[in-house]
Amino acid sequence: MNAAETTEGRIRRVVIAGGGTAGWLAGCALSHQFRDQLEITLVESEQIGTVGVGESTVPPIRTFHRFLQIDEQEFLREVAGTFKLSISFENWRRPGERFFHPFGTIGQNTWATPFHHFWLDSLRRGMPSDLGDFCLESLASRGDQFSLDTQPQVSYAYHFDAGLYAKFLRRRAEAQGLRRVEGKIREVRQHAHDGSVQALVLEDGQVIEGDLFIDCTGFRGLLIEQTLKTGYEDWHEWLPSDRAVAVQTESVAPPVPYTRAIAHEAGWRWHIALQHRVGCGLVFSSRHMSDDEAHAKLLRDVDGEPLRDPWLVPFRSGRRLKAWNQNVVSLGLASGFIEPLESTSIHLTISAVVRLIQLFPSDGISPSLVRLFNEVSQQEMEHVRDFIILHYHATQRDEPMWKACREMALPDSLDIRLRAWRERAHAWQDPGELFRVDSWTSVLMGQGIQPGAPHPLARALSDPDLRTLLTRIQQPLHQAVARMPSQDRFIEQYCRAAPDVWPSRVAMA
Repeated sequence: MNAAETTEGRIRRVVIAGGGTAGWLAGCALSHQFRDQLEITLVESEQIGTVGVGESTVPPIRTFHRFLQIDEQEFLREVAGTFKLSISFENWRRPGERFFHPFGTIGQNTWATPFHHFWLDSLRRGMPSDLGDFCLESLASRGDQFSLDTQPQVSYAYHFDAGLYAKFLRRRAEAQGLRRVEGKIREVRQHAHDGSVQALVLEDGQVIEGDLFIDCTGFRGLLIEQTLKTGYEDWHEWLPSDRAVAVQTESVAPPVPYTRAIAHEAGWRWHIALQHRVGCGLVFSSRHMSDDEAHAKLLRDVDGEPLRDPWLVPFRSGRRLKAWNQNVVSLGLASGFIEPLESTSIHLTISAVVRLIQLFPSDGISPSLVRLFNEVSQQEMEHVRDFIILHYHATQRDEPMWKACREMALPDSLDIRLRAWRERAHAWQDPGELFRVDSWTSVLMGQGIQPGAPHPLARALSDPDLRTLLTRIQQPLHQAVARMPSQDRFIEQYCRAAPDVWPSRVAMA
C-alpha cells in the first residue's frame, strides 16, 4: 500500500494548514519520523504574513534538533543565530534593579534539598554572596561571554531570525518528501456524519483531502476554532498584557548571550540580539497604554536605527479547551498563547509535536490518546502560565497595572507554591515541568519574595564546612568563565553567518 491509499480509520494523509514556525516545525518533524509511512502536505500562502517575533528559545530545543539530526553550526549560520544563557530582568522588582534567570544549575543539590537552602542559611550566618555567584550561566552572562568548551558545560538556548528558521526547516522537510501547496484556504469541508474535517478547498479550486489535520493558522484557529468551535479559556485576569508592537533595528553593539526583558509602566519590552540585527518589541496592557503610546515608546527606547516599520500584534493569553479535537490537532498560536516573557512559544510547539509523534494515531484516532494529549497539553500550559504570572505578581512597582497585579487573586496552583516559599523556602517542581527549582528560585529571589527558614539539613553544617562547600562550588565556575571568550568572538570562529543570509533592509514608510 502506498502512502496515498487509506484504509478505513487509518491515518495516512496528514495536512498541515499554515506555515510559519509552527507549521514547518511540524512538517520537518513528521516528515523526518514518518518519511515512508505518511503523505504529508503543507498548505500556506505567501500573501498571509506570520507573527514573526519568535526569536528566543529555551534549552530543550537542542534536544529536538538532535532528534532531527540538525548540525548546530550549519543551523546557526543559516538563521544568523546567537546563544542564550539566561534572561536579564530589568526594572521588574523596582526601576533600576536587575537580576538574571539563568538556564543552568545553581550550586550543587542534594537528594533531600536544593542548594538554595544552603545559600540562604549562609546569608543568615553572615556570609554574603549573590545566588548567581554559584551558576556558570549567570557568571558568563554578566561578562557577555560564551564557550562550548567549559567544565561544567553550559546550558544554553538560541536567539535566531524566525523567518530564516522557517525557511531552514522548510528545506529539510521538502527534502524528506513533504509536499508544499501554495494557496489561501477558501473553505473547510466537514464530514456529514460527525463534523470532522474532510478537506481544505483553496481559492484556486484545489481540494486537499486528509485523514489528520494540523492547524497552524495562528491566532484565528481556522480549523480548531472557526470550524470546530472548540472554545478558548482566557487568562487575561492574571496576565494583563494583550498587545505587542515589534520592530527590528540595526545592531549598535556585539550581541549579548541573554534576552533582555525590561519592565515599563504598563508591561515590558524585549531586546534580542542576533548576528545581523536586533529584535525589539514592547508588550503592554491596552487598558493602561494606547497603541500610539506604545509605538512611540518603543521607537524612543530602542538603541539602533529601525530596519522596517513597527507592527502591532494583538493577542489573548489562554488556551483552547481542547488542543486536539476530532481529527484536528492545533499547534503554536492556534492552540493557545502565553505571552512571550519566558520565550516559551516555540518550546510549547515543539513539545506538542513530540507528543503527537509519541501518540500518533496510525491505526485510527483513539479517544484515550486524544484525552491524554489534551490533559498533558493543559497541564503543561498551566505550569508555564503560573510561572509567568509570578513575574507580574511579584513586584514592588507602584504604577496602576503593576499594583493591580500585586493585589490580584492567584490561581490556587500558584498560591500554594508561594506559600510554601514564604513559609519554608520551598520551591516546588513537578517532574514534567519546563521550569526547574532553580528557575523558580531565581525569579522569587530576584523579585524580592522573601523565603521562610531554610531546610534543617542546611543548618546542620558547621560554619567552616559551609564555607568550604561554597568555595568548592564557586572556584571552578569562576575559573571556567575566566577562560571564556566574548560571545561575539566565539560566534566569529564557530558559526558566523554569511552576509547574503541576512535579509535586506526594509525601508521605513
